[in-house]
Amino acid sequence: MEIKDILEKCDHTLLRVDCTSEEIRKLCDQAIKYNCASVCIPPCHIPGAKRYVGDKLTLCTVIGFPNGYMTSAAKAFEAADAVKNGADEIDMVINLSMVKDGAWDQVAADIAAVRKATEGKLLKVIIECCLLTEEEKLRLCRIVSDSGAEYIKTSTGFSKGGATREDVKLMRENCDSHVKVKAAGGISSLQDAEDFINLGAERLGTSRIVKLAMELENAEGAPNENY
Repeated sequence: MEIKDILEKCDHTLLRVDCTSEEIRKLCDQAIKYNCASVCIPPCHIPGAKRYVGDKLTLCTVIGFPNGYMTSAAKAFEAADAVKNGADEIDMVINLSMVKDGAWDQVAADIAAVRKATEGKLLKVIIECCLLTEEEKLRLCRIVSDSGAEYIKTSTGFSKGGATREDVKLMRENCDSHVKVKAAGGISSLQDAEDFINLGAERLGTSRIVKLAMELENAEGAPNENY
């Protein structure tokens, strides 16, 4: 698989709590240059990024991040505000307290509140696989399939684990075909990226792949047509 094909599936990500506007602009420049699917950035940086890139780049942001335990109303407000500010895609974190209580109707309602606030925009639902049992993962595959969200996503990258090959395979096999899979967290090599794509991931949340592309481009004799 050529690196350009991997880059086209990357949400080039910077969610560090102290990231600066200058870093966000640099991230956007890189994503445009390497034809990434989007940049994934904090909500507070969406207005500035929108002014900077206009319609040249898809802007993704995170809602209820990284813990997911805000009220559904708060998540819906945050999501609507992000859309108003220029976000094209929303990655929301589910309420894991509700999951552990087995309150599945409430989990579904929490997602539905954000879905209603983001109509017309692409919604990805982060289920934080590293904190879930196998049964919980399967239940969430069904809930997300029924929610109207476009994607199910493995991880925030801020908990105790990121994407695994086993989880991507499980999600692809147990979600309806209209739900796509995003792998995020701990994707550190081209082999990781290729493996996740081959297992069914259609998006990758990572900053490392662009860095690898830059390293390859700067290497002596690197063929520019790969990018």
